[in-house]
This record gives sequence, C-alpha cells and structure tokens, in this order.
Amino acid sequence: MMRIAGLAMNDVWAHRVLRERGVETELIEGAPAEVAVLVETLQLAHHGPGKNYRPYLHLHGELRSVRPHGQLPHGVDEVLFPPGGGDIVDGYYEFDDVQLAELTRKGYFSPGFTVPEQVAGIEWSLPATVDALVLAPAGPSGNISGTSADVPDIPVVFVRVHNLGNLSIDLESSGYDLIPYFADHSTDRIRQQEQQPLEENRPVRTDAIVSLFDDADFERPAATASAVEAGPGTARDAKEELSVQLLAVASGLDAEAEQDRLSREARSGTFENVYRERIASALHTKVGKEAAQEPRETDQFAQEENTGPSPAESTPVQGPALLEELKRTVSRRASELERHHDHAAPRQY
Repeated sequence: MMRIAGLAMNDVWAHRVLRERGVETELIEGAPAEVAVLVETLQLAHHGPGKNYRPYLHLHGELRSVRPHGQLPHGVDEVLFPPGGGDIVDGYYEFDDVQLAELTRKGYFSPGFTVPEQVAGIEWSLPATVDALVLAPAGPSGNISGTSADVPDIPVVFVRVHNLGNLSIDLESSGYDLIPYFADHSTDRIRQQEQQPLEENRPVRTDAIVSLFDDADFERPAATASAVEAGPGTARDAKEELSVQLLAVASGLDAEAEQDRLSREARSGTFENVYRERIASALHTKVGKEAAQEPRETDQFAQEENTGPSPAESTPVQGPALLEELKRTVSRRASELERHHDHAAPRQY
C-alpha cells in the first residue's frame, strides 16, 4: 500500500507539469473517494422558511488525506496532507425524520441543548469525488542502498476534491449516526420548574399599563354607588360649586385681559394708545356735548322704549334720503377728527 504526500491541484507546479512536453502524466476525473477531515468545530443551524427551518449540523475542518476507492496510477493508494497544508472543508450534516424525532424527544427545544463535544476534534471519513493528476516516476524502483542511483523514484500526485466548501452528508452517505452522542435534556425543564418557587414563574411586567381611555370616559362602580347613596341634593351642590369655580376663573381671565389693555393704552406707540388719544377721546367729547344739548331726544327715546314708536317714525329712511344722511354724518365726523388733530400736540412714532 503506497501512501505519499500530495499537492493541491491549484498548486503552481500542477500547471507547469501540464505545460511540459515529454512528461508522462495521467489525469483522473470524477473518481469516488473518501476524504479524512479533521473536524474543528460543529454548530447547530437551521434552514430557511422554504425548508420549514429544519435543523442541520455545520462542520468545519481541514483536509488531511484522500483515499480513492480504486488505486491511482503507479500504485498510489492514499494521498496525505501535512497539518496546515490541506484545504479548508465545510460540510453540512442533514438529519432525517427519524433522527429529528429522536432529537425532539431528547429535549431539542430545551435551553441547555448543545452539540456533543466528543464528535469534534477528531477525523471524520466523508464521501467525496476527486480529480487527480499523477506525474509518472522518472526511473525504475529499486532498493535503497545508499547511492543516489539506487534511490527509487516515486510519482507526484496533485489532488482536487469537489465541493470542499459545501459537502452534503447524512446518515446514509457517511454512516455516522450522531443522535446517540446528544445528551438527554428532556427532563431539564421539569426539574427547573420544580426547583423554582411559584412566585418566580409568574411573568413580571417591565412597565405600567397605559390605558387607551381617559378615566372621565367611564364611571367607576364605586363612584356611581356613592353618587346614588348621596342623593340628588349632593349632586346639585357639586354642580353649583363647579359653576362658581368656573365663574371665578372667567372673572380672573377678564381682569387680566383688561389690565393688559390698560397697560397697552398707557404705552406710547401702541395701537391702543393711538386709538385712545385720537379717536376714543374725540368720540367721548362729542357724545358728552350731544347729551347736554339734546336732553329732549333722550326723554323721547325713553318714551319710545315704553310706548313704542309710532308707525310713521318707525319707518326707516330709504332711497336717496338715506344716502344723503350717511354722507352728512361721514363729513361731520371727518371734520371733527381733523380739528382734533390740529389742536393735539405732535407725537413721534
């Protein structure tokens, strides 16, 4: 049985050998073989929704040897790779339905369920397909006697393993049944619930509940019962008290608004100050004069309020007469404003 050190097919010497003329080489493609992989890590993972999140094992390691099912040319039975000299291997172990059922029985959904440690750090023999390029030896074989002429020449083998980064394996192809290596965690949850007190198993709220409705939207039963026991008199008193409070608030707001208005009137340059100095004062003066000169009209107006106007007097002025009356009123007011403006002291704004 010949076991020799091999080289990867992507090595630069493989391309040189293929380009050389007069060199005897043999190329083997698609040969079934077994590869020895030093498994460094194992992880449980899950497929996507297309496979209903089915679990599988992802193994990661390094290629250590290749053993073809049939002998390679020139009697080569196995190709070896030194530590650190082999290619990186990623394989995916798929569980069948029976294995998944056994995993579930062993507590697959328990928090402490993990991959067994004893299946990592060892070599796995996995099925694969390989290509090999064999360089024929330069001379005949012989006994090693001490001279260079007597040293036998050996072939050089370049190997490439198909799908090293995506090896698909299962129980049938690899012969490895990993289910017995998984520990039984089916009783972990029951044991944990028995050890914890009842209060610890209750869910704890992380925040207070925020109601979607205001308390004013619904009457609580206790408040309704107390209102019924108190009778209608108590409810009426509460309503009156609320009305008094609302009136007090309204009065305070009116007083504040009036104080703000007076403050703005006293402040030079504001609209309120201009109105008070130029318009309101003239109107108050005119109203006082008219009230002193025409007391009879006031008495007549009071009499009309008591007895009501006569049909002739109650008829409004219409047509051209109304227009002329409005013109006279506007002209009189304009003259009064101009006269008041002439007598007032000039102001700077």
